[in-house]
Amino acid sequence: MSSAYSNALSGLTANSNAINIVSGNLANLSTAGYKDQQVSFEDLVNESISGFTNTSSISGSVLAQGTQQFTQGTLETTGNPYDAAIQGGGFFVVDTTAGTPLYTRQGNFDVNAAGQLVTATGQFVQGWNNVNGTLNTGGLTSNIVVPTDLTSPPVASTQFSASANLSANVVFGATPPATFSSPVQVYDSVGNPHNLTITYTAGSTPGNWNYAITIPSADLASPTTPPTALASGTLTFDSTGTLTSPAAGSGPIAITVPTLADGGAFASALNWNLYSPTGASTLTQFASASVNNGTTQDGSSAGLPTSVGIGANGQVVAKFSNGNSEVVAQIALASVLNPDSMQQLDGNTFAPTSLTAKPTVGVPSTGALGSITGGTLETSTVDIASEFTHLLEYERGYQANSKVITTEDQVVQQTIALITG
Repeated sequence: MSSAYSNALSGLTANSNAINIVSGNLANLSTAGYKDQQVSFEDLVNESISGFTNTSSISGSVLAQGTQQFTQGTLETTGNPYDAAIQGGGFFVVDTTAGTPLYTRQGNFDVNAAGQLVTATGQFVQGWNNVNGTLNTGGLTSNIVVPTDLTSPPVASTQFSASANLSANVVFGATPPATFSSPVQVYDSVGNPHNLTITYTAGSTPGNWNYAITIPSADLASPTTPPTALASGTLTFDSTGTLTSPAAGSGPIAITVPTLADGGAFASALNWNLYSPTGASTLTQFASASVNNGTTQDGSSAGLPTSVGIGANGQVVAKFSNGNSEVVAQIALASVLNPDSMQQLDGNTFAPTSLTAKPTVGVPSTGALGSITGGTLETSTVDIASEFTHLLEYERGYQANSKVITTEDQVVQQTIALITG
């Protein structure tokens, strides 16, 4: 009779603990990066009783453990700049104030008052910082810091292009000749803009155009009136309206800019590219009206930060008002060969145990590490339908074991009655 009591009590404890695990899963239904626990049971006692004609077995049960299931959760876009989600294997590495590395899949990060990237519970996200323009992902990781004094220095233009059509319907050789111009804005070394003007003048024969490039006299330390051409020459188009001279392989047209009034400069000759990288001419001569289709150049003014957030593959990217961007840090990931051996702690974090293989830290999307998507979170892997099903199952198990106790109690009472009667 005592074994029936112990069996039932063991069953009550096992199913009660199972209900506790299910309740924990349901409580974390909306916790980003949470991994549901799977309930596992195993025998506590297995005792054989031998008789003359048969052998019977008396068994109890105990809850072995709640095993974390590290399956992939769905990625959900949040729009928050410091949110991050892992697609694939790996964990974010976070550090406590005591310097103990922990691991998590929960990526709802933020920046504290010191500019450090932290978890919702204040732990420091680990990675590599850009130091003096160098991001060394081969070195040791440290607390990621988002600089508060970010600026984007000006970049002097070194090349530009102007896409335009020069009308084939103008009268060549007329007096005065037909003209058309393309404005191009470039930047000097201190970030000031300068408006160059490319003036195209129809030549004496069809298909021939002369060009001259000028800069406003006020921009120069020694102004001239009228402005002196920085470069001039001839353009030739064939019968299909395609530029043939200068030829595609002749390289860009070099422009030398005199000393500027603002003290800025262009580091080298300013190059006018007449052909795209694929070899197509940026200028045409078709029968339609002369028109400018756009310009490109590689310079910029100084810029102030407009936003900072987590970009592709865990890069912390600062964007500036001048259109430039800079990677200021890189988030690290850690690969754990047997993650289910880790101990779950507060804040949806995990700590290695003596059974855990040594974590390998690296850059996302390398080796066994997954990728990181910014502005998203990995949702909880808890399935509410499955958890409710398990809840009913364990509740029935608890009821069944409690019924064994009441039944056994009745048997005991009947036995006592027989003895005392």
